[in-house]
Amino acid sequence: MRLSGQLVCVDARQARRVVELLPEHIEITRTEPGCLSFEVAPTDDPLVWQVDELFASESAFAAHQARVAASTWGRETADIERRYSVTGLAHQSSGERQ
Repeated sequence: MRLSGQLVCVDARQARRVVELLPEHIEITRTEPGCLSFEVAPTDDPLVWQVDELFASESAFAAHQARVAASTWGRETADIERRYSVTGLAHQSSGERQ
């Protein structure tokens, strides 16, 4: 399972929230079973981050999605736009919550 795309903030307030919460989100995600790679990096635009994830299986990705939805990161960044594409799913989708 591969997810790639961008996290897009509308203003500095959202960007500050990302900066504040992202280190813990990255740390927790990288320890999840089946997480092969998880990178979230700032771009030249201070309101945009590049997101690239790789999970070993659809079930590992689904478990990640469930954990994120219930996490501080998920709740506190729910209003931030995600422009993601996911490949490797049995049922392809985009816009997944990360």
